[in-house]
Amino acid sequence: MILYNGLTLAYIGDAYYELWIRDYCLQKGDTLVRDLHKRAILYTQATAQALAANKLVEEFYSEAEISIFKRGRNHSATHKPKNADVQTYNKSTGFEAVIGYLYLEKKFDRLEAIFNFAVQVIEENKEKVLVNLEE
Repeated sequence: MILYNGLTLAYIGDAYYELWIRDYCLQKGDTLVRDLHKRAILYTQATAQALAANKLVEEFYSEAEISIFKRGRNHSATHKPKNADVQTYNKSTGFEAVIGYLYLEKKFDRLEAIFNFAVQVIEENKEKVLVNLEE
């Protein structure tokens, strides 16, 4: 595989995670676009991704995945985040970089395990995420 930088991995990871989450929301039974969008934001906003990333680093990621996470997290972006502080945004970028890496490596079973873990973490901490959505 080509050695992509962290932001490039995050770019493709963001797209794949968004698609997976949209499918997940459809499977939950939402059919109105407004409802689908509201549910998807719960999982895709930077705060939720950073929250999941913290737990993944602590409990779930392999050493190689932690290395990719750090590469994405530490890569300096060319713009300032709109809806999150820089630290949260950087963790979110690291989370997406791992997804992008695993997607390009075609490790779909591992992606599924990470997504399910992340969704569980986000749902268990929904109050923290929802507070941030209202701000």
